[in-house]
Amino acid sequence: MTLTVLFAAPELWPQYETHLPKALAEAGVTAKVVTEAAPETVDFIVYAPSAPLQDFTPYRNCRAVLSLWAGVERIVGNDTLTQPLCRMVDPGLTEGMVEWVVGHTLRHHLGMDRHIINPGQIWDPVCPPLARERRVTVLGLGALGTACAQALAALNFRVTGWSRTEKSVPGLQCHWGEAGLTTALQGAEIVVTLLPRTPATENILNAESLTLPARGAVILNPGRGALIDEDALLAALDTGQIGHATLDVFRTEPLPKDHPFWTDPRVTVTPHIAADTRAVSAARVIAENIRRNVAGEELLHVVNRRLGY
Repeated sequence: MTLTVLFAAPELWPQYETHLPKALAEAGVTAKVVTEAAPETVDFIVYAPSAPLQDFTPYRNCRAVLSLWAGVERIVGNDTLTQPLCRMVDPGLTEGMVEWVVGHTLRHHLGMDRHIINPGQIWDPVCPPLARERRVTVLGLGALGTACAQALAALNFRVTGWSRTEKSVPGLQCHWGEAGLTTALQGAEIVVTLLPRTPATENILNAESLTLPARGAVILNPGRGALIDEDALLAALDTGQIGHATLDVFRTEPLPKDHPFWTDPRVTVTPHIAADTRAVSAARVIAENIRRNVAGEELLHVVNRRLGY
């Protein structure tokens, strides 16, 4: 039987037009990938939350909706979506995120800015501490957070992980829940936020929680812009409680020209480049999930809509 796979993310089709059919063939799946189809003929939908398709009701024979995005905040509340929803966990995206987090962690750990930007030609021979003396807390122990935390731990940083529900990650000290958040943040010198945006995680770094890290701590946010209360962060920067914030995601993107983050020397803005889904590897993830479904195996990365991720 030939399956019909509807690619319902038109802006991304040029990237996947070659890679997805090839990945399906390599996975042993007989399928045609189309950008238009009668809803009742569709077996799988490859989707991006920004796509025009918003009403899933007509797709009564669809077995699963396979998102091309890691974040699914914009789709989990869609009441017409009754099919299983799988988020994208792309090896290429994970590698990119690990590189961004490790790179910026090392930048602040080593104090590189003091030497890269040194117009006064100041000779300041102060060595940084070793990584094993630096406390790093990673908020979020999903696929991306766990990979970043383990990479930092492999460099001997003292890594603590936090998640909303109980998790155990080899080599990490893990905390969870509201009480665990206080413990995880207390005394942290670098805080990395890699949580999804949900009602429970919005403004998780706020006026109260930003008092918990060590004075002068660094915030790295490649997760979601809404995880941080911007006014509280600016206030914490003004008092010196937070020494620097390196931010890759924002509530409004592109970041407005008049936003204070642009001109604040204690803030580094990167334009949502920490990680990107690579079509070659993402196509293989999609193909594997379709193969698994056809074989009667469990789908990978199915979203728990009750928790929001």
